[in-house]
Amino acid sequence: MTNKEGTKYIFVTGGVVSSLGKGIAASSLGFLLQRRGLKVQNIKLDPYLNVDPGTMNPYQHGEVFVLDDGSETDLDLGHYERYLDMSLVKGNNVTTGQIYNTIITRERRGDYLGATVQVIPHVTEEIKNRIKNPGRRGEQYDVIIAEIGGTVGDIESLPFLEAIRQIGQEEGSSNVCFVHVTLVPYIPTAGEFKTKPTQHSVKALREIGIQPNVLLCRSATPISEALRQKIGLFCSVQTKSVIAAPDVPTIYEVPLNFHKSLLDDIISDQLDWSLPQPDLSDWEKMVEKIKNPKRRIKIGICGKYVNLKDAYKSIIEAFVHAGVESDSEVQLVWVSSEDIKKGGAEKFMHDINGLLIPGGFGERGVEGKIEAIRFVRENKIPFLGICLGMQCAVIEYARNVCDLSDAHSYEFYRDLKHPIIHLMADQEGVTELGGTMRLGAYPAKLIKDTKSYKAYGTDEISERHRHRYEVNNVYREMLEKEGLALTGVSPDGRLVEIIEIPDHPWFVGVQFHPELKSRPTRPHPLFRDFVRAASDHYEGAQSGSGSNSQNENVKSSA
Repeated sequence: MTNKEGTKYIFVTGGVVSSLGKGIAASSLGFLLQRRGLKVQNIKLDPYLNVDPGTMNPYQHGEVFVLDDGSETDLDLGHYERYLDMSLVKGNNVTTGQIYNTIITRERRGDYLGATVQVIPHVTEEIKNRIKNPGRRGEQYDVIIAEIGGTVGDIESLPFLEAIRQIGQEEGSSNVCFVHVTLVPYIPTAGEFKTKPTQHSVKALREIGIQPNVLLCRSATPISEALRQKIGLFCSVQTKSVIAAPDVPTIYEVPLNFHKSLLDDIISDQLDWSLPQPDLSDWEKMVEKIKNPKRRIKIGICGKYVNLKDAYKSIIEAFVHAGVESDSEVQLVWVSSEDIKKGGAEKFMHDINGLLIPGGFGERGVEGKIEAIRFVRENKIPFLGICLGMQCAVIEYARNVCDLSDAHSYEFYRDLKHPIIHLMADQEGVTELGGTMRLGAYPAKLIKDTKSYKAYGTDEISERHRHRYEVNNVYREMLEKEGLALTGVSPDGRLVEIIEIPDHPWFVGVQFHPELKSRPTRPHPLFRDFVRAASDHYEGAQSGSGSNSQNENVKSSA
């Protein structure tokens, strides 16, 4: 369906506190409008001065989501890709750093012909240009949904808010819709919800010149009709457009709840659309499976950022998608690799059905990861290693199977007798960290009759990368001779992309990041088969013990 009137805009802002779920809200709204026949594009506007999050600590920013074109972006782009089932590009994530970098470069070239360069109009015009031309140049969209990072009232977000105010004025009320996500906290001692934070948040928006058309009210539990009426009255928003957004068991239930609350109808009316109702049956079945699994399996995630789950956001979601395929709830057991180094692997992983070692950077915690991998390799527990996780698996195999006791990675130690993991040739001499790794989608060739080939069903794949180091080709022949199968390589044969242990129930390591391409209704093949193997391990453990307590727990909780 094409909108003959041109592109329309929906702006999603947030108030009161951060982490309210603006990304989920923007993704859910995009999903609903896409299901109603519109061509949708989602973009994220981040107010920080970094050019991108590639050099930022995960504890500060969470996961870095990598796109096919190699862009390092905000984790909300992962939500956009998963909900809309589409691949985004660099233009879908705009930062203040990018804006100012562009403007200063132009000023130094003399492009402004001696004019005084100012926030208005130069910064706001550049922001507006980025909003109106996201994604691939030349593509036309029915609606662009732009999420503004941060919270209303933050100094750094003011240029973005001014830019969207100007777009609202220029395009007219029938072409622009402002959606504000806010918090309605519950005060236990008073026994009531409080609307004042929302009122102040909307007041701050209105002082800027933006009147929200829709309020999405986040709360721990549903808010009453009377409370919605009160919020609407004090915020000059129709009661029907004050949408309750309570906590839900799974984020994939959010678009279903929005649809039940008529959010997509309200938006359609605001933007003068006449749209067919969406078919959400497949999504409803998926949510039902997530909420009512047949079994619960335990998969350990061993890393150094386990205290901040957002650092592994795409991995968490990939397990949800794969669990649906296996009618399983994947219960993630978060294990600090440093704790394993101190207390041993068996203490923390004696009852898991699978182990995943994620990607990461730096030497801290590596020895714990290597010890964890040895435990699951020797005990025939399913394993999936991603990026650094794969490299740790190769180091462990070299040490404990190939008898190279001092094998390690050149990333951590330069003076090595056996640098089993070494710097990629094109990374020699690189001094700047930002955007200089092997980034984005690259092809690989798979060997037939292997676990990875069986998962993909093809011998040619394309996956997203984010790394500088690789398996050292000097050791490839020795590793293969000792039983480690190198089942995926780059088309020219120079880079090892996948390793497997053939006589293990399921032991796979990959140099790329499969979690970045998993979708709710299309789980990634490797995560799907890994969870299947973990489910088989669970079933074997249950039949061996004669107990079915975990299944009973799942049924009773459902």
